[in-house]
Amino acid sequence: MCKSPIHDFLKLLPKCEHHIHLEGALTPPVLFQLAQRNNITLPQDDDAFQSSEFLLQRYQRFTSLDDFLHYYYIGMSVLIHASDFEALAWDYFEHASADGVHHAEVFFDPQAHTSRGVDYRTVLEGFQAACKRATQELGITTELITCYLRHLPVPDCLETFHHEAVQESYKSGEIRGIGLDSSELDFPPHLFEELYTKAKGTGLRLTSHAGEEGPSHYISSALDDLQVERIDHGIKLAGDEALMKRVATQATMLTVCPMSNVVLRCVKEIKDVPIRAFLDAGVKFSINSDDPAYFGGYILDNYCAVHEAFDLSIDEWTTIARAGIEGSWCGQTRKDEMHDAVTKLVVEWEKR
Repeated sequence: MCKSPIHDFLKLLPKCEHHIHLEGALTPPVLFQLAQRNNITLPQDDDAFQSSEFLLQRYQRFTSLDDFLHYYYIGMSVLIHASDFEALAWDYFEHASADGVHHAEVFFDPQAHTSRGVDYRTVLEGFQAACKRATQELGITTELITCYLRHLPVPDCLETFHHEAVQESYKSGEIRGIGLDSSELDFPPHLFEELYTKAKGTGLRLTSHAGEEGPSHYISSALDDLQVERIDHGIKLAGDEALMKRVATQATMLTVCPMSNVVLRCVKEIKDVPIRAFLDAGVKFSINSDDPAYFGGYILDNYCAVHEAFDLSIDEWTTIARAGIEGSWCGQTRKDEMHDAVTKLVVEWEKR
C-alpha cells in the first residue's frame, strides 16, 4: 500500500469497478480448496502446482498475456458446482468491499465453462447468488457481463450467444452486456461484428478489450465495427492523437488496469501507463484490477500504484471517480447516490 498522506482518502473514495474477470479472482488458496473438494487433479508436471505458495510465485513471472492465460484456464478447471462459482465471486466481493467498491460490473466467460461440460445456468446461478449477497450484505450493486473468447472460432461464439439459456438470461435482464476478451493480437475486433450486431439488437450494453497488446486501430475497430460503448484496457490509445481526441470528445470510457499492464509486460512500469496523457486529453477512464488473484493486487492496490507513480491531486482523483460512476451501466438513481458519496467524502476531507 502507498504511504501517501492521502492513502486514507484513496481507500474511502467510492469506486466503481468495470474490468474484473471473476475467474481471475480465483486465489490459489481457493483454487486448491475447490480442487480438493471436487477431486480435481492439478497438473503434476508443473512445479507451480505443488502448493499455493509455489503458484503465487509463478504468477509473479508471467512472460506474456498467453502465458498468463495458460494458468488462467487451468484454474477454471476446479469450478464445477454453483457453490464453487458463488464462493469465487463472494471472495472477490469481500475484497472489493474492503477497498471501497460501491458498484461492480463483473465479467465471466461462459465458453470456458460450457466447453468443460458445466451448464451455463450452473455458472449463472452461482454468480447471481454472490451478487445478491454483495448487495444485501455489503451494499455493492452489481451487473453481470458475459465475455466471449476471441481465440475461439467466431461460429463458436455465435453458437454460445444463441444458446437458449444464454438468450433467456439476456432477455430477463440477468445479464447486462457482453464483452470480448482472451488473446488479442491475432483476433481483431472486426471478426466479431455479427455477434455485436446481434447483441445490440437485443438491447445489451457493449464493451470490448482493445488496445492492450493490440495496436490502436483495434480500438477504432471496436468503436466502428462493434459499436461498443466502452473500451477495456485501451492503453495503446495514447499513441494515436487523433483517436484519443475522438474518444475524449465522445466521452467513451476506458477501463484501465495498471498493475495488469505491468505484469503482462504491456508496459515496463506503472509510470508508463498513460494516466497523465489521458487526464490531460480529457479521456474518461476508470482504474480496475482485471485479474487480481493473478496480478498481485485488487482495486485499491491499483489506485495506490497509480498515485505513487503520478502523485495525483484530490481533484484529479475525484475526476477519475466521477468518470467511473458516469461510465457505469447502473441507473441514474444509483449514480446520483455514488456522486453524493464522493461529494461528502471530499467535503469531509477538506475539513481535516
